[in-house]
Amino acid sequence: MSFFFTPYFAMQLDRTLAPPFRVINRIHLPQAESITLDNGLPLHVINIGEQPVVRLECIFDAGTWYETTPGTSLFTIKMLSEGTSQRASADISEAFDRIGAFTDMSHSFDHLGIVIYCLSRHLPTVLPLVQELIAEATFPDKEWEDLRNITLQNHRVNWEKTAYRATMHFREQLFGDQHPYGRSRSEASIASLPKAAALQHYKSHIQQAKFRIILSGKVGTDEIKAVNEYLGQKQSLQSNGLTTGVFTTPDVTETTSLIERPDSLQSSIRLGKLLFTRTHPDYFKMLVTNEILGGYFGSRLMKNIREEKGLTYGISSNMPSLRHEGYFLIGTDVKKEFTQQTLDEIRKEIGILQTTPIDATELQNVKNFMAGEFAGSLNTAFDIADRQKILIMEGLPADFFDRYIDQIHAATADDIMEMAQTHLALDTMTEVVVGGK
Repeated sequence: MSFFFTPYFAMQLDRTLAPPFRVINRIHLPQAESITLDNGLPLHVINIGEQPVVRLECIFDAGTWYETTPGTSLFTIKMLSEGTSQRASADISEAFDRIGAFTDMSHSFDHLGIVIYCLSRHLPTVLPLVQELIAEATFPDKEWEDLRNITLQNHRVNWEKTAYRATMHFREQLFGDQHPYGRSRSEASIASLPKAAALQHYKSHIQQAKFRIILSGKVGTDEIKAVNEYLGQKQSLQSNGLTTGVFTTPDVTETTSLIERPDSLQSSIRLGKLLFTRTHPDYFKMLVTNEILGGYFGSRLMKNIREEKGLTYGISSNMPSLRHEGYFLIGTDVKKEFTQQTLDEIRKEIGILQTTPIDATELQNVKNFMAGEFAGSLNTAFDIADRQKILIMEGLPADFFDRYIDQIHAATADDIMEMAQTHLALDTMTEVVVGGK
């Protein structure tokens, strides 16, 4: 008997050579099919995928932006599954668990959502449960107090974290403490929140309100028919206005805020400014500028502040886009003694972007990374539905994401410098440090 061995060196890769790659130039995002149910509610269908799984989303204009009493929207969405006129909290959980459905009650500044994942064949069982949560929630006293206690405990834990406190103070500085995007919860506001206010928010913004439905996954005519049967029949639903009030942001020049934490070994830094939403003509060029500065692991902030100087484990910049406002934010956590040095290095990197054209190789690498990352984010029907949801909720053109890669590749070195000069002027930045300098 004899054996043949392949020499080990013959199997080794030459790791000095980069693997071949292909530049991604275009991606086409499958379109959603929009259907109007019998009662006028819009249903958006993203029929993609081979697995018999669907995601049902009922999205309400009912987030923080629409609150009359601050804090009510979070409690409202969390209480929907805590009891109805037909079932107690445990019975609701058991009904979803019995068919293997996963539920999520989502809360954001702009929207509240009921999100359900289930097998396609179980959708007719899920829909009457969802209809019940929307129409018959009762907000029982015990569950209300349990939720209040849990929320208080979570707030106390989070408030001890410099990163959490820095983010809250940053948004307050940026938008103002009376603005829905700027105000934050306190122990006092949580403890004193009246259940009647949350019930009123529920009645006016969920129970009696129009909402959007997004159904994604393996969706056929039977699933669409079932949605119409259970969610498309209730009449006399009212449209919410875009807002319950008029909110303005304060005029910000340079605002610096230091919240001392003598017992903390680290400082959390937040630096940024009001910017714009995805509808702005500079959005894509600014997206590339942000990526270069701090948007990915190979960014300039990471190379300088983490890799070269070892001041932090991580630092990033991003461009959150909400329905009515957008902003730019740099965030990191460092040892207290490195706080000022880190701030100086951040400002230095912004200054370089403003005055020195980016090298062609670096710019192309960033564009290729962004294109690849975007393509990689569209692996499943639910990933695609998430993108379509942005188009639907923000009223963006249907080809917005189809143009994404074209717009990324169109950005030039001059564009990057112009964006940094126009939108990242240092004297317009808001700085918040929690910890010490």
